[in-house]
Amino acid sequence: MHHIEFDTKWTMVVDLDKCTGCGACMVSCQAENNIAPMEEGSNKLKTLTWLLVYELNNGKDFPERETAYLPRPCMQCGKPACVPVCPVVATTKDEEGGIVSQIYPRCIGCRYCMAACPYHARYFGWLDPVWPEGMDKALSPSTSTRPRGVVEKCNFCHTRLLNARTRARAEGMDPKNLPDGWYKPACLEACPTGAISFGDSKNPEHKVHDLIKDKNAFRLLESIGMDPQVYYISRRDWVREQSDNHLPNDKH
Repeated sequence: MHHIEFDTKWTMVVDLDKCTGCGACMVSCQAENNIAPMEEGSNKLKTLTWLLVYELNNGKDFPERETAYLPRPCMQCGKPACVPVCPVVATTKDEEGGIVSQIYPRCIGCRYCMAACPYHARYFGWLDPVWPEGMDKALSPSTSTRPRGVVEKCNFCHTRLLNARTRARAEGMDPKNLPDGWYKPACLEACPTGAISFGDSKNPEHKVHDLIKDKNAFRLLESIGMDPQVYYISRRDWVREQSDNHLPNDKH
C-alpha cells in the first residue's frame, strides 16, 4: 500500500511497567464503543473486544518469575495490511491523523482484513449484540451499534476526536492543531496507573512526541514494516525481546 504521511500522527504510548493488567481499559472501551457483553466470554473464536490485555512472563520459575501485561488496541498502522485487501473499501487510512477507519455499512463480512492483520486486532461480529435488560438505556449516543456480520476494530475513540475538533472551532482555534490532552481515548481516562499516553507524536508540545524517542520504547513486530502508531515502553529486556520474532542470536 502507498504510504501517506500526515501532518498529524495520533499516537498511543503504553508504559508496560506501569500496567497492572486490571482490565479497566478494556471495560471502558466496551462502554464507550457500545460493545455488548458476550454470552460466552471463554469462547475465544466468538469473543468481540476492541482492546485486549495479554499476559506476558519471562519463562522462569518462582522466585525469578516476572509478569507483564500488554494492552493491544488496533495499531493504526502507517502501512496497514488490512486496507488494500478490502474489496469494498470499507476500511481506509486517509484522514488527517492516520487513524484507520472501519465503515460498517460497507462491510460485507468477507474477513479478508482479519486475515491480513498481523496483530489480530480485528473482530467479526458472529452474534447480534444483546445488552442485559436496562443496560441498553446507557448506550453511548455518539457511537453506532453494529449488527452481526461485519468486522469491528479500535478507532482510537474517533468520536472523541470529532468532539475535540468541534470544541476547538467553538473556541476559535485550529481544529487540526489540538492542544495536548484535548483528545483522549476512553482507555486512557480509565487507566488507574497512568500507563497510557496519547497525542500527536509530530507535535513537540505533546507528551508522546518525546515518549516515542525513549531508549526503551518499541513497537510490536517492527521487523515486518507495518509502521504502527502504537508504541510500548518497558525497562525490562525480556519484555522488549518478546515484541518481535527474534532469533536467539539476533542483535536488537
